[in-house]
Amino acid sequence: MTSFRPTKDQLVAAHGTTIPDVIAPGLRVLFCGINPGLYSGATGYHFARPGNRFWPALHAGGFTPRRLEPSEQNEILGYGLGITNLVARATARADELTSEELREGGRKLRRKVLRYRPRCLAVVGITAYRTAFNCPKATVGEQEERIGATMVWVVPNPSGLNAHWTPQTLAEEFARLRASVYSE
Repeated sequence: MTSFRPTKDQLVAAHGTTIPDVIAPGLRVLFCGINPGLYSGATGYHFARPGNRFWPALHAGGFTPRRLEPSEQNEILGYGLGITNLVARATARADELTSEELREGGRKLRRKVLRYRPRCLAVVGITAYRTAFNCPKATVGEQEERIGATMVWVVPNPSGLNAHWTPQTLAEEFARLRASVYSE
């Protein structure tokens, strides 16, 4: 495991960079973040900022037998999981993205889902989902929409900035998703 901590200069240089998807055909769940933060852009790992609660929620929700580190992200493929983003470019904050970027990201994501055919697409962040998929009244949980045969689900944004969701309530939502996907 690598524990690379980017410097301030490396974080600034990461603005606008992209990181590769962790994806394969036929996954159980393809998690879709909003976009990489600068920490992720600098390290090359999804959900890499130390305060991000994605990896703990993934484990606490029952998807992995132990808490993985961002540097172990490719191991999730072995659990039938993957990661992509609505918008590829790294920014300091998600609110730097335009509505049009999110809508275009939603169109690209639909094409990606049709190509890779995961059982479920789990968008990580309700506000981004509402914009990207033009569903202003969407709530966390399973959505009515399907992309081909793929179920669509929204889980809360695990960013440490989203303090409304505690580690326990995040774990509960991830567990609800897992129960739904693994019961089919």
